[in-house]
Amino acid sequence: MEDAVQQLVAQNQRLLQNLNTERHCKCEINQLIGEIIGKKIPSSTEIRLPFYTDFGRNIKIGKNVFINSNVMLADEGGIVIEDGVKIGSNVQILSVDTVLSSKKVIIKKGAKIGSGSIIYPGVVIGRNAKILPGSIVKHSIEDNSICKE
Repeated sequence: MEDAVQQLVAQNQRLLQNLNTERHCKCEINQLIGEIIGKKIPSSTEIRLPFYTDFGRNIKIGKNVFINSNVMLADEGGIVIEDGVKIGSNVQILSVDTVLSSKKVIIKKGAKIGSGSIIYPGVVIGRNAKILPGSIVKHSIEDNSICKE
C-alpha cells in the first residue's frame, strides 16, 4: 500500500512539473489537473498556473470555480471546493498540519478566498463567505460572513 501511494505521489509530481513548466491551453490545464486529482475538471472551471498539490487524489473541484495562480492544495486530509468558488493568488489550503494530523477542508458554494490567505485543516468556509486577502483562517466561517483574521 505504501509503495502504491509513493508511486502515485511521484507520478503526480511529474505531471505537476510538466503542467507548471510547459505552455498549455485551458483545456490541457484542466485535463492534466484532472489526471493529477483523478477526476474530470468541469470545462466551466478555470485554474491558472502555477498550481501545486502534494498528493492530488483527495481534491474535489466543482463547476464555475476560479483558482488564480500559485495556489497550493495540501490535500492528504481532503479538500472540497464547491461550485462557484473563487480563490485568489498565493493561497494555501492545508488539510494537514505540521504534526501530520489531517482534517478535511470544505469551501462551500460561492465562497471567495482573498489572495495570500492560508486555510488550516478542518476549516469549513460557509456558503458565499468572503475571506479577505492575507487572512489566516484557523476556525470555520459561517455562511454569508466576512473573515478578516
